[in-house]
Amino acid sequence: MEVANESTAKKPKRLTSVVWNHFERVKKADICYAVCVHCNKKLSGSSNSGTTHLRNHLMRCLKRSNYDVSQLLAVKRRKKENTLTIANISYDEGQRKEDYMKPTIVKYEQDQRKDEAFNLGSSWFDPERSRLDLARMIILHGYPLAMVEQVGFKVFVKNMQPLFDVVHNSTIELSCVEIYMKEKQRIYDMLSKLQGRINLAIEMWSSPENSKYVCLTAHYVDDEWKLQKKILNFLTLDSSHTEDVLSDVIIKCLMDWDIDCKLFAMTFDDCSTNDDIVSRIKDQVSESRPRLSNGQLLDVRSAAHVLNSIAQDAIEALQVVIQKIRGSVKYVKSSQSILGKFNEIAQQQGIDNHKIVVLDYPIRWNSTYMMLETAVEYRNVFHHLPELDPDFALSDEEWERASSIVSCLKLLIEIINVFSSNKCPTANIYFPEICHVHIQLIEWCKSSDAFLSSLATKMKAKFDKYWSKCSLALAVAAILDPRFKMKLVEYYYSQIYGSTALERIKEASDGIKELFNAYSICSTLIDQGSALPGSSLPSSSNDTRDRLKGFDKFLHETSQSQTAISDLEKYLDEPVFPRNCDFNILNWWRVHTPRYPILSMMARDVLGTPMSTIAQEFAFNAGGRMLDSNQSSLPPDTQQALICTRDWLRTQSDDATPSSSHYALPLYVEAN
Repeated sequence: MEVANESTAKKPKRLTSVVWNHFERVKKADICYAVCVHCNKKLSGSSNSGTTHLRNHLMRCLKRSNYDVSQLLAVKRRKKENTLTIANISYDEGQRKEDYMKPTIVKYEQDQRKDEAFNLGSSWFDPERSRLDLARMIILHGYPLAMVEQVGFKVFVKNMQPLFDVVHNSTIELSCVEIYMKEKQRIYDMLSKLQGRINLAIEMWSSPENSKYVCLTAHYVDDEWKLQKKILNFLTLDSSHTEDVLSDVIIKCLMDWDIDCKLFAMTFDDCSTNDDIVSRIKDQVSESRPRLSNGQLLDVRSAAHVLNSIAQDAIEALQVVIQKIRGSVKYVKSSQSILGKFNEIAQQQGIDNHKIVVLDYPIRWNSTYMMLETAVEYRNVFHHLPELDPDFALSDEEWERASSIVSCLKLLIEIINVFSSNKCPTANIYFPEICHVHIQLIEWCKSSDAFLSSLATKMKAKFDKYWSKCSLALAVAAILDPRFKMKLVEYYYSQIYGSTALERIKEASDGIKELFNAYSICSTLIDQGSALPGSSLPSSSNDTRDRLKGFDKFLHETSQSQTAISDLEKYLDEPVFPRNCDFNILNWWRVHTPRYPILSMMARDVLGTPMSTIAQEFAFNAGGRMLDSNQSSLPPDTQQALICTRDWLRTQSDDATPSSSHYALPLYVEAN
């Protein structure tokens, strides 16, 4: 539709404001009216009324849906001392023409698409681009798709840009999927070019409706030696799914992303995950990537999850005492008078009451720790508090048990915070923390306190299952920290294993040598042109009768000069790097790549292994990860599109700033 400029007939001087292009002044009797030419609404047209009310009406007039008046009505106000003050704005009649942008004719072509560039000087408005921007906003901030149907949102958008037709729920859902497909291709291309290998974290989610999901996240160190992670898949599992189905789902995702040949390790969030799942995946993906013969580096369990699990054991063992303390705290906080009496007794007992008693939030066990810690400090106050329900009274033995549990939980919270708050959680940071837990569990098991000893035995049994699977991977990562090398393993193993420490130290030493030899073979094949960087070793596993599977290893070992010093030997023989708080291990290996070309390849893959998969905001949840009701009600494909794309866009949003290219300033529109 073509919209011509309004009549430019000369108007009285007092009507020089540009808003009069859209109002007709009508005089009836002695009263002047301004009649909107778009909706025929009558407003005051008196010269004493000004034009502000006309301008406001013009902005809200839905009849003008083919116009953008946001710039037409923008007043260039003067600034004084960097502060905008309306009192300093002059509306002198002689200046009004300069206070407004003159309307111009612009064109809107129906076939103009989202690829059209934007800038402040552009006269184009692209509804397709705006639709995709809206979809990106919904994805990035986790807004519900239904927001586009809400009246308030529609009014806001219409007033902001009348040219934009708010899309329906189904349309914005398709836009989100469209963005997902484009971003997925970008991630696929990036992973295919990656020089290093990829580690896969497998996390189980649920929903309020008890639906089950699996989230697959790729962790890796990129070619710039930056630790990265990308959610690859978020899949809904059938309620009747079995473990073989889960392994098939994981294998299919690896194949779809074409990263099965790049897989280095898998991290599961639960130590109770059946080993058969891992075995099936090992059997079906490429078997000849560099790894240990026993496959330990391929099968990792989340450190934070095992610590969460043993913390739950501690809380469960103290459940009766916790219920009593919870009831006591509720009583103290039931009224100001009781709380005042409580504080008065605390002062009489000489207790520093800078801490206040807090009630826990049971599904977050760190809040239960805070409640217990404070209650233990005020145990004498609770004892002397009158009118406290006898059912809430604790014996001395129960208070001692609470104190023991507080010590246990404090240690676990400190260590989980180290894991979850680290912005670059490379695999080397876990070994000393996990070893410290191991040592403490051993000490607690020896305690003369029967309650603590019994509890610690149960906790250690669960921890030992984790340790048997992950200790070698943890040790290898620690050895690749130039500040520690073998010395840290020797230090902790002597405390953990005592007289058998030398055997365990040798296992760690042999393990890293075996892995390094596998990388050396791969490096030789790359140099010969028979393998590509980041690929696994050439495999003949398709033919089980092949008798030459070990030939590559034999050729490598017999071809090496007996006097040659390997990267690993050179690295281990050199002094440890001084410890300092600003140390960046990835940067260290990036700088030292020329000195240790093969070992640095291995270090990149090992350090990128996720030894823990829990996010900081969920670190202390008693339950697992939950999908909210808005997303759980969506179709599975849409769920995956929103969750994956949100993760991908977040990594881009940190550097993104509003650009002038996102804005268009059409004043009048002419459709061709």
